[in-house]
Amino acid sequence: MSELAVETVHQNIHQRQSIGHLAEPAPDAAQLERAFQAALTAPDHHRLKPTRFVVVHEAQREAFGELLSQALADTGQTEAAQLERVKHHPFRAPLLVLALTQLQEHPKVPHFEQILSTGAAVQNFLLSLQAQGFSTMWRSGAVVESALFKKALGLTEADLISGIIYIGTAVKAIPPRAAMQTSEFVSDWKK
Repeated sequence: MSELAVETVHQNIHQRQSIGHLAEPAPDAAQLERAFQAALTAPDHHRLKPTRFVVVHEAQREAFGELLSQALADTGQTEAAQLERVKHHPFRAPLLVLALTQLQEHPKVPHFEQILSTGAAVQNFLLSLQAQGFSTMWRSGAVVESALFKKALGLTEADLISGIIYIGTAVKAIPPRAAMQTSEFVSDWKK
């Protein structure tokens, strides 16, 4: 890999940030397919493929907002303002993608590895979209624990809604992330 290619990859990684409000355009079918292909290259012990994605297109956002409100109520939320507020969350972006983890029993692959595999898949997905000129926001919250929400997505109680990914084009530029001091997070192992 050339030095320019390495720099381009690292620049893409360092520039990726969550953007709270996204507008058109969203990725087209070919761009989204490219991002899903990147996602599915994530590390995956024994190739169990625990990660699934569900696309919520622009025309489905209102109905999806209703489902979010019902799911939040299912978690015990009773405050009317909160239940109404969550109905509008899908309108933060023109396209939403749900990341799901369908956990499988395997003697050599614990659930935590399957969850990490989905996390890696989502990161690949986000970076692919970033490289194609789009912005994203990966969210979860109490709603992802709702049994009603899981059932609506065809999941079991044990499966996970690993996040709702909002996708579109940034409305405004945000400042770059400050450089991190890796010495605060990295150490050498000593015997």
